[in-house]
Amino acid sequence: MDYEGRQTKFQSVLVRNRLDGLLVTHPPNIRYLCGFTGSAGALLVTARKTLLFTDGRYKEQARAEVTACCVLVGRKSPLIAAGQWLKANRRKLGFELLGIEGQHLTVAERSQLSNVLRSDVGLRETPVLLEQARMVKEEEEISRLRAAVDLGSSLFEVALKAIRPGAKEAEVAAEIEYAARRAGAEGMSFETIIASGARSALPHGRASTAEIPVNGFVVCDFGIILAGYCSDMTRTVHVGKPSDDARKMYEAVREAQQAAVDRVRPGARVSQVDRAARQVLGSRGLGRYFTHSTGHGVGLEIHEAPRIAAGQAEPLRAGMVVTIEPGVYIPHVGGVRIEDMVVVREGGCEVLTPTSKELIVI
Repeated sequence: MDYEGRQTKFQSVLVRNRLDGLLVTHPPNIRYLCGFTGSAGALLVTARKTLLFTDGRYKEQARAEVTACCVLVGRKSPLIAAGQWLKANRRKLGFELLGIEGQHLTVAERSQLSNVLRSDVGLRETPVLLEQARMVKEEEEISRLRAAVDLGSSLFEVALKAIRPGAKEAEVAAEIEYAARRAGAEGMSFETIIASGARSALPHGRASTAEIPVNGFVVCDFGIILAGYCSDMTRTVHVGKPSDDARKMYEAVREAQQAAVDRVRPGARVSQVDRAARQVLGSRGLGRYFTHSTGHGVGLEIHEAPRIAAGQAEPLRAGMVVTIEPGVYIPHVGGVRIEDMVVVREGGCEVLTPTSKELIVI
């Protein structure tokens, strides 16, 4: 990854926002700018230099991972160490206004930082500057995402072997997660969802001790982390012979998902992609059962900008990686969701998820 290039580009963002610097405390943002993967760090980005503050636990790791900026290892918390360094060097740097990540800094941490800086340096909460920069992925990031998707998608075969009447949802999830680790995943990108029968109507029905019934849908939503990047996919299968209504519900969701994928291209607004899915489900009388947004960005975090939803004006740009995941959830009956990860490309999109979307009956 070109961390030095990212830092240089971001320094121009600071100038446009009239900031002397930004103190980055959100771990994924720190990793994005310098490559550090430890859990204790603060990255100070100024117009002249970038410094990573960490503690002794990460001395060797930081020096191995971080080559594009200076690493300062101390005994105090990275946040306090960064504040003290800035206070001591503010005159030399001509430093007056420090941006902070308001969404990721606790009230207590902000108070600690203010106490260190006193009135010497002002603090200003910034908009999500780094999250905006992370929306458009570099080709190396897309390659990592593709590898994560490929590994994650291969686990669907594990799920199919584990799903059977009487098996507990948690047992299916355990088989998936064990296979993921054996295949080289760093971990799961979120808590695995295996929701069967009436529980399939829960959009976030985490795997429970409920037994899979002899007849009904099973929603399988899972993802892995590989080389720092997340995958996310959902497939819905049916245990036992599906009724005509169940087949119609599944096909409606599949058509809605494809309609939204077909709408993905540079310049399209995310609300238009969302609308494409809702129009299909609305025409089938199922619109009111689609209760969440159509998708979200994916990268170093499982949920990133942009959000694919009604009322959102963000235009899609080449290099964005998003999920397309409409669903239908009928209380006390069951639900269906189908999800792919998609890269926005010039002239259209590339679907990363290789798994078939035909209805599988077990």
